[in-house]
Amino acid sequence: METIQEKIAQSVSSIQQKYHNPISLGVILGSGLGTFAEHLSNKTEIPYKDIAHFPLSTVQGHAGKLVLGEIEGKTLAVMSGRFHFYEGYNMQQVVYPIRVLGKLGIKSLIVTNAAGGINKSFVPGDLMLIDDHINLLGTNPLIGPNLDDFGPRFPDMTTAYTPSLKEKALAAAQTNDLPLKRGVYIAITGPSYETPSEIKMMRILGADAVGMSTVPEVIVARQMGINVLGISCITNMAAGILNQPLSHVEVFETAEKTKHKFVSLLKEIVKTI
Repeated sequence: METIQEKIAQSVSSIQQKYHNPISLGVILGSGLGTFAEHLSNKTEIPYKDIAHFPLSTVQGHAGKLVLGEIEGKTLAVMSGRFHFYEGYNMQQVVYPIRVLGKLGIKSLIVTNAAGGINKSFVPGDLMLIDDHINLLGTNPLIGPNLDDFGPRFPDMTTAYTPSLKEKALAAAQTNDLPLKRGVYIAITGPSYETPSEIKMMRILGADAVGMSTVPEVIVARQMGINVLGISCITNMAAGILNQPLSHVEVFETAEKTKHKFVSLLKEIVKTI
């Protein structure tokens, strides 16, 4: 049986056969935020099904392809579509692409997501810089035998989100005259949305936004020594804040309205990294 290291090496090889340039930056695009990948030049698109051992996206709004190309003088690997625990993937499958990107040579990773607003000062359409996160997934992607060549058994998470990258994001937002909120992201498994009582609990815990992704990817990236920047698009207010039901349709509609300022901010950030 092949080891995880052997599978990752095969994934890296299958990508490098189609794209030969060195890659320094990875980007993961959340639900409805895939338009950023359209702005890359000299790009190569590789469907996940064509990458050895890669999982496949099953959620609407996740294109399921790796887009490699250039923007603002940088060479990027952009994941248009990610994998979620609630899809039935185990944690090793959820974070598998991060290990592959790390072995491709990325030094920094920008993670984005669609999130529900817990902070009552937020409104749908806001962009939030992730200052820190809370893991309520009930598990951790590093459980099991440690892969020593990917990092330490007990990685430090004091600065899970790299301070220097946060400063660059704030400066980029100011340059583009884009309001950028700051807050703590809390991750749950989903796929059901939260109850009003759960949202009340999360607010007490100190969370500003809630989602069903991102945290496993960040943990593995930090274990590998990859710098991380996180941005949430607040696509809806969480349960109990507004007197209306939650729906995935609202997530897409808000992401669609927000895409221009999201892309502008991301391009400006990439320029400075």
